[in-house]
Amino acid sequence: MERAALDPRLRLVQQADLKGKVVLVRVDHNVVKEGKIKDPYRIDATFGTLYTIVEKGGRPILITHVGRPRDKKTGRITCREQQSVEPVAAYLQQKLGVKIHIPRFPVDPEKGILHIDDSILPAIEDLKKGTINIIYLPNSRWFSGEQATGAAREQFAEELAALADIFVNDAFGSWQPHVSTYDVAKRLPAYAGPLLKKEIENLYSALEPERPFLAIIAGAKYDTKIGPVKALYDRVDHLILGGLMYNTFLSAKYELEITGVSGEDRRLAAELVEIDREAGKVLELPYLVEADTMEGDVKKNYRTRSLDKLKEKGSAGYILDVAPRSIEHQAVYDAIKSARTIFINAVMGFMPNFFEGSRALYEAIAGNLSALKLFGGGDTLEALKKLCPGIYLQGLDAPDTYYFTGGGSVLAALEQGSPYGLKPVEALMEHE
Repeated sequence: MERAALDPRLRLVQQADLKGKVVLVRVDHNVVKEGKIKDPYRIDATFGTLYTIVEKGGRPILITHVGRPRDKKTGRITCREQQSVEPVAAYLQQKLGVKIHIPRFPVDPEKGILHIDDSILPAIEDLKKGTINIIYLPNSRWFSGEQATGAAREQFAEELAALADIFVNDAFGSWQPHVSTYDVAKRLPAYAGPLLKKEIENLYSALEPERPFLAIIAGAKYDTKIGPVKALYDRVDHLILGGLMYNTFLSAKYELEITGVSGEDRRLAAELVEIDREAGKVLELPYLVEADTMEGDVKKNYRTRSLDKLKEKGSAGYILDVAPRSIEHQAVYDAIKSARTIFINAVMGFMPNFFEGSRALYEAIAGNLSALKLFGGGDTLEALKKLCPGIYLQGLDAPDTYYFTGGGSVLAALEQGSPYGLKPVEALMEHE
């Protein structure tokens, strides 16, 4: 399938004059967990952007978020070393052979970093002279203004924009309109980076898919994905659900009392159940892994149950995975084998103990040699890499496979029907 043409209003960094310019680059290097890099794929995916900027004479300042240092209830920002960008900077220095400087700013114990102060100016001069190659700012969410409103947000936007001549957004995975993804693009000449461009191009393979189109979606929450799932439902030929999403769907469809499924989620799922009664796009996975409790050694207290048996009983304990033979079920097998486009944002079981369903699914998808396979989301890629390392490595260079750096961004764009409605992308468009 040919890639869809980009909207000509999208400003690309390849069109910009970067010679001698300081370039603020928003990347999505949110790959650090407890001080260690989980998977460097999102970092590696930005190498092309860094090469482009440097080759065009630009001097890059990088910024990313790491984790969620802000407490949603209290608003307190805790700047823990386990959520610093230092492991990312060390990885870049090792891989690219460059010198990277991470500036230090005073930290308020309740509000995080209040300002980008003048202590950064000598480093910017060194960047311009080439004494250092990259400045990597602290975790964007350590700054009090990043997710704030009002004066604090405005001030951080002004301070961030004052560091550079040009802004490049290469963080398709960071689709929320925060200061470092959105506001700063209003204050500087702003462009899309090569990775963001590539993500948008590949997204159209799901927006305008070659058919049959199969989507596989799983998640720990139903309410946050109901919008994207309903939008996907209209586009797909078949839909496979996993995790709590599937449990919730089954609960609503068969009036099953399933432990861990809330009444509110069940009510939300009822709408999809009703829609599916006529079209029948949601494929049932007929064998499930059930446990009575999540306490103690749960691996000793589980069993495989057929959906028919659970329907007879009218209730189920914790459903923690789908059994591999569900993937071998004729309707499921045929849908995977015959698909020409497959979008996967799914870990089927409660990791790390319950992984058999996910592994069977990934292996079945890899067995379809004629489909375009689109994997979205850090959790999905992490599970694929861990459970099927050979398939993961093969997919890195395979023309029939693409790994999106952000699953949430893809789902949001699919829900809207276009990537150009995402606020950070919209900010990069030339408006008539």
